[in-house]
Amino acid sequence: MATTDQNRVGVLFVCLGNICRSPIAEAILIHRLRERGLIDQFDVDSCGTGQWHVGERPDPRAIQVGKKNGVDVSSIARQLDPNSDFDRFKWIVAMDKENLRHLINAGAPRGHVHLMCSFDPAHKGKPTEAPDVPDPYYSEGDGFKKVFELLDAACEGMLEKLGAGPVSEVEQ
Repeated sequence: MATTDQNRVGVLFVCLGNICRSPIAEAILIHRLRERGLIDQFDVDSCGTGQWHVGERPDPRAIQVGKKNGVDVSSIARQLDPNSDFDRFKWIVAMDKENLRHLINAGAPRGHVHLMCSFDPAHKGKPTEAPDVPDPYYSEGDGFKKVFELLDAACEGMLEKLGAGPVSEVEQ
């Protein structure tokens, strides 16, 4: 398994502006890794393909849905840096097909780029049929709740793929 310089597995979540989907995914994965006592083995971050929100905190609705689920969504938005990110992160995870195309066009190694929902056990064996994680930014109602649930399921599947399985398996 490819690792970063510090011998940690690099995972980068990517969406458009880095204030909704990717920081929620980052926070969920970090939370789950801490539960398993494995956080020191991973380098987890998120970024956006665009620069509109660089330096900003996540959308208040992202922070709120995280808080309701016991997850601290607190990263600061940044833009993708192809010069360092493609070397640092061996798992580059796009929230949707548009972001995936952007990553490939920016020079990301194809074998390192994955679609987030392809890790969801509901799509196991059919990663090319995995749906996009919808952008909840302009949604009303429970859009952020639905995105959190999608990301949570996909993060659990990702942990299994990374050999970090369920908490009960890791603790034994």
